[in-house]
Parts: sequence; C-alpha cells; structure tokens
Amino acid sequence: MKNISQLFCFFFFAFIFNVKAQTGISVSPPRLYFESGPGISNTEKITVTNVSAKNSLDLAVSLGDWEYDVKGENQMHPANSLPTSCAGWITIKKEDTYFSLAPGERRDIEMTITSPTLQKDNLPAHTALLYVSQMNPVEDVDSKGANIKVSIRSGIKIFHKKPNITKKKIEITDLKFDATKKTLTLNFENQAEIWVDGKVTTDILNAGNGKKTALSPIVFYTMPGNKREMEITLPSSLEKGKYTASLLIDYGDAENLEMGELNFSYE
Repeated sequence: MKNISQLFCFFFFAFIFNVKAQTGISVSPPRLYFESGPGISNTEKITVTNVSAKNSLDLAVSLGDWEYDVKGENQMHPANSLPTSCAGWITIKKEDTYFSLAPGERRDIEMTITSPTLQKDNLPAHTALLYVSQMNPVEDVDSKGANIKVSIRSGIKIFHKKPNITKKKIEITDLKFDATKKTLTLNFENQAEIWVDGKVTTDILNAGNGKKTALSPIVFYTMPGNKREMEITLPSSLEKGKYTASLLIDYGDAENLEMGELNFSYE
C-alpha cells in the first residue's frame, strides 16, 4: 500500500508553485485596490493560469477576510466576520466561481465591488480576500521521494477606501534594546485612515570609534489602527561598546518621515 500524504499550499501573493510534475497555478495581480463612494461599482480583472505541465485543474473562487497581527503576519477569517470586511460588497459571475483549466490554459475573472449606499459603519477603509482553490488534488512526489497529493490555494488581497482620503500617519510609540536577545524592539502605530506601507531603516553608530553600521531595510504593511512590534536583529559582529541607534520609517510621504533614536550599551 502506498504511503500518500496530503500537501496543502497557500500563498497570499501571485505565485507559481512547482514540484516534479510542475503542478501549480499563477494568480495575478496579488492585490487589488478600489476607491469609490456610496453606491458606486468598480470592476477589475483577475487572471488565473494553470502552469501545470500535465494536470488539468478544477478551481473554485470564494471570499474571506484577513487582518494583520501585531507582528505583521496575515490572519485569515471567514467572510464578513471582521468589522473592516467588504466581502459582502463583492460579486463574481456565476460561471467564474467554479471552472476547469487545462495545462497552460488561463482565464480572466471579473470581480465587481459595490460600496453600499447606506454603510453600516463609518470606516474609511475596508478589506477582503479572494481565494482561488484547487478542488482536485493531484498525485506527486516530494523531494524525499514520498507520494503526496498536492492541492493549492492562492489568495488575492482586496483593498477599498473612500475617495479623497490620502493622509498617511505612522508614529513610533516605543524603542528599546533587548540585551538578552541582542535586538532592538520597535513599536509603532498606523494612525491614518488608510493602509500605510513602507520600510524601516536603521543605522548603528559606535560612540567610541565613530564606526557606523547600516542594517538592511525592513518592509512593513499596516492597516488603519494597526499597532506593530518589530524586532531588529543586531549584527553578530557588532563590537562591545556604547551605541546610538537611529531609525527612520519611510512610508512614502516626503513631508512626514518618522524618526527615533536610542542610546544603549552592547556587552
């Protein structure tokens, strides 16, 4: 009897997943952004491609909700379960909710979002998640030669905001050094009414010899009201001494760059 395990793969971004039999789907774009007032409908197109070399795929389209946790990780939820959900505003043609693709075949799916005339909340930004799920697992072999069944699901993030809301605001709430973990812990908050994405750059200055060390930028994504805790790992080659850490949060607004500074001893 064959030892067959089930392999389930899920990605939030447009991707191509390949194993030995080149089983996979590509879904693009990875994110859709909408802006409309009450009662207005907007339609965008999603392209789904079967990149498998030999397997036909049966695919189903469904909706869900998502949010970020304090670390910036994606958390998935059932559709219409979050206060920020716009899953109930989305319509997809019936023939596009379940379909089959031959190897190499692709299909365009139209997704329409209609902002309600009478909105239940006063939130300026809403989100949802569109899933494309493989319904017919296919047999394959993993890197160790074990028989597996591969089933893939991809998700596209949906963003909607009211018109004329553009102001962005990120504020640092805390910055400290963890001597045990040898990391800097940065806490910041999205105080805007819309999503704010950006990067954190960090420079470490040795107060004793003036040597400056630039750390690799860290990209972040936030939604309104998100509080974020980010750990910044210091280089293992850092010498003992007194340091000043200078952090810059760049979120695409040249007039509003958030900066923080911390003095600490590295032993």
